[in-house]
Amino acid sequence: METPKPKITWKTLLFPLLGLVAFFLYIYLFEVDIFAIIDTAKTANLLIFAVAVGCGLLEVLFYAVSWQSLTKHLNIKMTVKKAYLYLWYSLYVDIVVPAESISGEVVRTYLLTRDRCGSFGKVVASLFTHRLLGMTMNVVILILGVALLYFEVQVPAAVFNIIIFVAAAITAITAVLAIMSFKKSVTLKIVNWLTKITTKLSLGKWTLSKFQTHALETTDHFHDAMIEFRRNRKPLAQSLFYLGVTWFFSLSVPYLVFWSLGHPVSWSVILVTAAIVLAVKSIPVGIPFEVGLPEAAMTTLYFSMGISVELAATATILTRIITLWLRFLIGFSVQQYIELKPVIAPECKDGKN
Repeated sequence: METPKPKITWKTLLFPLLGLVAFFLYIYLFEVDIFAIIDTAKTANLLIFAVAVGCGLLEVLFYAVSWQSLTKHLNIKMTVKKAYLYLWYSLYVDIVVPAESISGEVVRTYLLTRDRCGSFGKVVASLFTHRLLGMTMNVVILILGVALLYFEVQVPAAVFNIIIFVAAAITAITAVLAIMSFKKSVTLKIVNWLTKITTKLSLGKWTLSKFQTHALETTDHFHDAMIEFRRNRKPLAQSLFYLGVTWFFSLSVPYLVFWSLGHPVSWSVILVTAAIVLAVKSIPVGIPFEVGLPEAAMTTLYFSMGISVELAATATILTRIITLWLRFLIGFSVQQYIELKPVIAPECKDGKN
């Protein structure tokens, strides 16, 4: 069978370009001096910026290691190399599909099940658990940032209250998802409800009995995997540790970008801004929050915490070159490699769990 030949088209670039236009429209509406941004960017220390690029690459590596440590416990046959490649692939899809909060997990689930690395239920359990751990780490970083911010920077009360609200909302969502993950009866009710709704919408043409059977089997595998994590928490601790390392490199990117511009800022500013942006992106409701909105949010948050708007916009643009456009190029290259070289898939085959 002929292998697919993915390529960049105007449709591939549509959403990233629309987001980019939206960000520059935001800059225009707030009357930010574009030439001042360019002049500020020219002052960047290239050596420090290169270190920031390295931190961005290491961030992705340790995020993959964090995920792989969970899959290993569930006997999902996936090496760190494969996890790293799959993660780059999913980051590329995150950018071009306007549903960043869920598209990455969908892609990695598809790749692992397609290559027969593990059962669908166990793969979903590993990704779901990883998401919960990531949201937990987001809350910890955000609370730490708020604590530092309270003593270091004078922030308007409205902004401070918004930060507290975001922390509380993410904590509540994480807690609800964690409780639901161990309530098999709730999951079964959702499966039955979806089956009945789909049957009614199809006017009885689809009985979906086969779908329901498969869904129930997947639910069993998912909850068995979650019980395994509850019984043995060592993999959770390992994954959380690697997530901590991931966050270190993630936070280092904007910190080093400001430093390269000759204007180092407080860690509290970096912690709060990064945590809010990543926390909103991690909420699994399909919010298109990859291009445009993050730039506007970062610039606004930096400005609200006492940084000049030109410096805030410049640092945001340089940071997003590393965390967005570099990822887009690498992710697309990895997607081509995986799709055009299916030889990497057989190492998982016949490895059903």
